[in-house]
Amino acid sequence: MLHPDLKTVKSRRLPEHGLAEAVSLAAALPGMLVLGAEVVRLPRVQPGMLFGSGKVEELKTTLKALEIDLVMVDGPVTPVQQRNLEKEWGVKLLDRTGLILEIFADRARTREGVLQVELAALSYQRTRLVRAWTHLERQRGGFGFVGGPGETQIESDRRAIDDQVIRLKRQLDRVAKTRELHRASRRKVPFPLVALVGYTNAGKSTLFNHMTGAEVLAKDMLFATLDPTMRGVVLPSGRKIIASDTVGFISELPTQLVAAFRATLEEVLEADLILHVRDISHPESAEQAADVADILTSLGVNKAVPMFEVWNKLDLVAPSEREALQVQATNRAGVFPVSALTGEGVATLLDAVSTAFEEEKSQTDLRLSFADGKKRSWLHDAGVVAAETQDDSGWQISVLWTTKQQGRYRELK
Repeated sequence: MLHPDLKTVKSRRLPEHGLAEAVSLAAALPGMLVLGAEVVRLPRVQPGMLFGSGKVEELKTTLKALEIDLVMVDGPVTPVQQRNLEKEWGVKLLDRTGLILEIFADRARTREGVLQVELAALSYQRTRLVRAWTHLERQRGGFGFVGGPGETQIESDRRAIDDQVIRLKRQLDRVAKTRELHRASRRKVPFPLVALVGYTNAGKSTLFNHMTGAEVLAKDMLFATLDPTMRGVVLPSGRKIIASDTVGFISELPTQLVAAFRATLEEVLEADLILHVRDISHPESAEQAADVADILTSLGVNKAVPMFEVWNKLDLVAPSEREALQVQATNRAGVFPVSALTGEGVATLLDAVSTAFEEEKSQTDLRLSFADGKKRSWLHDAGVVAAETQDDSGWQISVLWTTKQQGRYRELK
């Protein structure tokens, strides 16, 4: 694993931490064994080889000594650089985008997830037709970027890839329409939507499982969650919400994936409350939070939507630092230190989530006929019925509700 540290490019994080994250990415790919990792200082990028000739020769010697057959570069590598380095070193080479695509291809489970990853991979491969391989063989569940001999050549030129992209987009459009129907149905449900977002491996799925009692895959691994999961939750206060677990974000997320997963991440756009889960034990937690904020902005998340910061993994923070963190959280509104693993602080968080939906309420008297049974049922499910009487023509109902609940009721047909 090589992490280029380019002097002319300013980065939020230290190169050593960037390298550690890249190694974790590689470890998330099944069957991958990282034999060496190095930060490579670069005064400037060499157009043909990325690295200078001296460094290329030095690395060639190291790769031969370790009998390496795959090199991963934690950063962008042009098709020409990739071809030249592979020829010089006699190995396969994978850049950061290719590695993330491999992981996503291995993890996608839903029909939409699989289609989105295939679309992103084709967009990536289209720029690399100068190379000999353009295959999509699924021997490992990935895309064969690091595969051996025997992969199938299914595309030989840009026109063939473009035809494939058009086909995938049509299929995704159909899936997106289905998702929109589900979303429209959910808008009629009287429960607010709470979306969990955050950097990959921040502990979103562990918190989601703690909240919902679900068994979503939760591992100490980057991108353990790829496909979104939604569950109904009854908070300790008795309030009902819908919780949504989403794919984790990462710095320098490939543009192809941001575009492909926009539909999946639209759940965040629909949220009534966002829980930004942070790994507060990570040395670059603040930098990760800034990356998440950038991606949320690029997605067009409305800044008017309330957001809580959940400082997770408190159990991994040294006792000497805990008190300082607690003081910081106390002095900032909407910040909740928790350990999703042990449950510490989660009850306080859930109480705050419940309180967040305690908006100012107004009283309204409604007259419903017996034909409006669905509307009456919605009002009772929402818990807004203050009083109700029945006569020969229907119901007289007095409701106490928020402006948002009133708006949702008006959308019912």
